[in-house]
Amino acid sequence: MIARFGEAPDQPIRKGVHVSEVLELRNGDHHAAVDPTGAALRSLTWAGRDLVWPYSGRPSAFQGQVLAPWPNRLRGARYRFEGSEYRLPTAEPGTGAAIHGLVHGLVWEPVAVAEHEVRLGVDVPSGEGYPFPLRLEIGYRLGSDGLTVTTEATNTGTGPAPFGLGFHPYLTLGAPLRDLAARGEADLSVPAGAYQPVDDHLLPVGAPVPVEGGTFDLRPPGRALGGTVLDTAFTDLGRDGDGRAWVWLTGPEHRVGLWCDRSFAWLQLFSADSLDGGDHRAHLAVEPMTCPPDAFNSGVDLIRLAPGSSTRHTFGITADHATRLA
Repeated sequence: MIARFGEAPDQPIRKGVHVSEVLELRNGDHHAAVDPTGAALRSLTWAGRDLVWPYSGRPSAFQGQVLAPWPNRLRGARYRFEGSEYRLPTAEPGTGAAIHGLVHGLVWEPVAVAEHEVRLGVDVPSGEGYPFPLRLEIGYRLGSDGLTVTTEATNTGTGPAPFGLGFHPYLTLGAPLRDLAARGEADLSVPAGAYQPVDDHLLPVGAPVPVEGGTFDLRPPGRALGGTVLDTAFTDLGRDGDGRAWVWLTGPEHRVGLWCDRSFAWLQLFSADSLDGGDHRAHLAVEPMTCPPDAFNSGVDLIRLAPGSSTRHTFGITADHATRLA
């Protein structure tokens, strides 16, 4: 029995009972689909337009995935925490790194469901490479202004746990970005004052570097995307009066925006240049992250969760008919 928001379930929800069907959310012109496998954002539309790269069946290139208990890459698939070394399976043979956490293959349990909102939870199993039990719950809420995603992570173990969180939606304008950019019809605005240099394995080298005047200076007003290649972590984020950092991708008919609250100090942008076929440079991944790549080793913005403590993080996606900047 799944609880409805604001109501008690008729009977307790039994652990191990899963709903495999895609969960549909609707509100006015907005429609979203959430996949219980990975608690992933399967699709999001507004006025009949795709706002994210949708998938059916199995996702490609981490479409819509939740990245926890770390986002991005861990160098050598190993790290040290509290004086002990831990090794994880190498998920990216080309770099030798562990990538994007442990939860995108897990089936999450719907905890509460309504027409506009769904909440899912999962107990992250502790293992040799990450022996830190966690409870994760994610709420997807579809409002008249778009989608809001809120995540809470709780340390259910008896010792401290390292934690980082990210998400992997690809923003889209309907037509492939490579075509729009070639015609000068795609603008990108990223409110970041610095970016993280990386080596050939996309792992951090040194401290963040100011973007001022360089290739990665994508601050407002929006700059034509053109041929800019991105697989880049940005930080030093400018924010509005509500503490939100906004990325806007603008096309000839509409624009789509992703915002994140202050708990996300980093944004990874990936222009999909390494993908093949029709997916090559077709969509733009905009990934809110609480920490940079390899944070389990560097300690930069790593969350250290004490036993019984929780951390909460929110981001959202919206769209409008705003005119492109000249």
